[in-house]
Amino acid sequence: MRGQGNVNIKATVRYDGSGFAGWQVQPGLRTVQGELERVLSTIASRAISVRGAGRTDAGAHALGQVCNFQWPLEPDTEKLRRSISGMLSPDLRAESVEVAPDDFDARFSATGKRYAYAFSFAKFPDPFTARYAWLVPWPVDLQRLAELAGHITGRRDFAGFQCAGASSATTVRTLHSVELIEGGFAGPVDAEGLWRLEFRGDAFLYKMVRNLTGTLIDIARGLLPASTLDERLTSPGPYRGYTAPAHGLVLMAVEYE
Repeated sequence: MRGQGNVNIKATVRYDGSGFAGWQVQPGLRTVQGELERVLSTIASRAISVRGAGRTDAGAHALGQVCNFQWPLEPDTEKLRRSISGMLSPDLRAESVEVAPDDFDARFSATGKRYAYAFSFAKFPDPFTARYAWLVPWPVDLQRLAELAGHITGRRDFAGFQCAGASSATTVRTLHSVELIEGGFAGPVDAEGLWRLEFRGDAFLYKMVRNLTGTLIDIARGLLPASTLDERLTSPGPYRGYTAPAHGLVLMAVEYE
């Protein structure tokens, strides 16, 4: 809610997560939330607290992370966007800044999210995509991978794909779609062997996308039987399997009505 004299601001940011210890503020560590709060507090000459649509892990990236914060006066939003981006390091940028309704909350107003997980089947890592795609060292059946991806859509209890330490009130989520698409989400278009899985859902559990990706790859490369997927979909959790590396994950967009 808007405090006295304050304006609720919605911002969309993008970042290369390689140099961040994740989204959330952590003492002594460089985080996305911490950098945004530092810059905004400097511009406003008062403490500004930023609320994100969700946390991203250390090393994970975002093209469309959304946050909101209370601003002292109604600003020139384009000027504010330029000021924010100008004071941030090149690995973090404000894509848009706008005045939002008083009741807008980046986290609780969200109706869905879209993630992508990128991997490369090249023989050697590409220097321009290695930070943004998991170099998978095994032969993978891509047709099988696409079939498996379609098997996990729908409304389900994904407790078996949530890592220990989470505190979600419910582990039921809806995956609207999971698609295998050729190409990564960053880097030169001519990079060899890039593919990505795109996940669209109403919400996601702690490390859910990375855990689903790890399981799907392990089955599609023949390490695990296909029955493993159903076993983990009916497991009470926590996840017991391979978690795909964080650097292949990007938050593509947060959806609102």
